[in-house]
Amino acid sequence: MEAAAASSSNHRSHPPLTSHLSSLPAPCHRPSAPDLLCFRALERSPAVVIDGYEDVPVNDEDALLRAVANQPVSAAIEASGRDFQFYSEGVFTGSCGTELDHGVAIVGYGTSKDGMKYWIVKNSWGPEWGEEGSVRMQRGISACEGLCGIAMEASYPLKTSPNPV
Repeated sequence: MEAAAASSSNHRSHPPLTSHLSSLPAPCHRPSAPDLLCFRALERSPAVVIDGYEDVPVNDEDALLRAVANQPVSAAIEASGRDFQFYSEGVFTGSCGTELDHGVAIVGYGTSKDGMKYWIVKNSWGPEWGEEGSVRMQRGISACEGLCGIAMEASYPLKTSPNPV
């Protein structure tokens, strides 16, 4: 099975978020830290500043595959259909269109035991939906826009300048 997630070398090129703990309020160092207090502290002292983004060529699953092999990729899909909304497990091959209405993160790809290629897509609907909050969506279908329009509008962040200290 082939699989890719964020490139293993990417995490070495940027200091980890934990290196900025000293600048956070003391309550944020505890596991039970108040979320809002810590979120605001993190907001004031970012660990990484993104310098821009790159669009993946439209309707090009090969280009999307190359991008996902290096890092997670943001994508828009049509997620309003019943098949997608009630997905629970397995490779999603259900009915959906290309009226883009939802943002997701493509975090990897693979091939099932029976040879079906798929994208590993992280959704924002919580861990109770799908496979712990993710869906494996069929990859390489005949429609150039991909299943649910996944290849129509995708992009990833660019990092060219040093991180804040």
